[in-house]
Amino acid sequence: IGPVGGLHFGDLIGADGVDQDVVDHVRLVGLDPAPGEVAGLLDGLVEEERRSAGRGRPSVYWHLTDKANTRFPDTHAALTVDILRSIEQVLGEVALNKIIAVRERSSQGQYEAAMSDCAGLKQRVAKLAELRNAEGYMATAKEGEDGAMLLIENHCPICAAATFCQGFCRAEKDVFQAVLGKSVSIERTEHIVGGGRRCTYVIRDGA
Repeated sequence: IGPVGGLHFGDLIGADGVDQDVVDHVRLVGLDPAPGEVAGLLDGLVEEERRSAGRGRPSVYWHLTDKANTRFPDTHAALTVDILRSIEQVLGEVALNKIIAVRERSSQGQYEAAMSDCAGLKQRVAKLAELRNAEGYMATAKEGEDGAMLLIENHCPICAAATFCQGFCRAEKDVFQAVLGKSVSIERTEHIVGGGRRCTYVIRDGA
């Protein structure tokens, strides 16, 4: 879960229970629980993930569960899928692929313009993460232990459309390839549409 009021959810829950900041944030959505009741409200809505990053205690990350996502109905997603289905039924799969290709070219042009001053793969991946984050993908870039760059997207704002037609996912990966360079190796190791918690791309410079 991303920052909440300048804090990460994992920072708000300590070993001794739920921090008062969590209670305050829960009250913002119209609930008024006692501190001891907050944990019960969150039960089944968030899940914990611990990631080890070298020495020291592992970092704790919290993610919304499928149960929690049902609290946020997305009628825009349903409308998008209906439109895509209608295009496919009325105009055919070729027309749908053309729409995806137009989106692909547009994204590639925007990314290339924004990355024109980037030098080296590390800067390009960092800029790509910045651009994707602005588009709602909750994206981050970091260097892996083996020297590869990791592009991690913790949210997919086009998940419904991508689930209906995975041509969107293919096109996005093709855009990454185009803007990062043909010699770059890009491997998707986690995929939200495929049931993953996030989309993770392992990026290596093959030059």
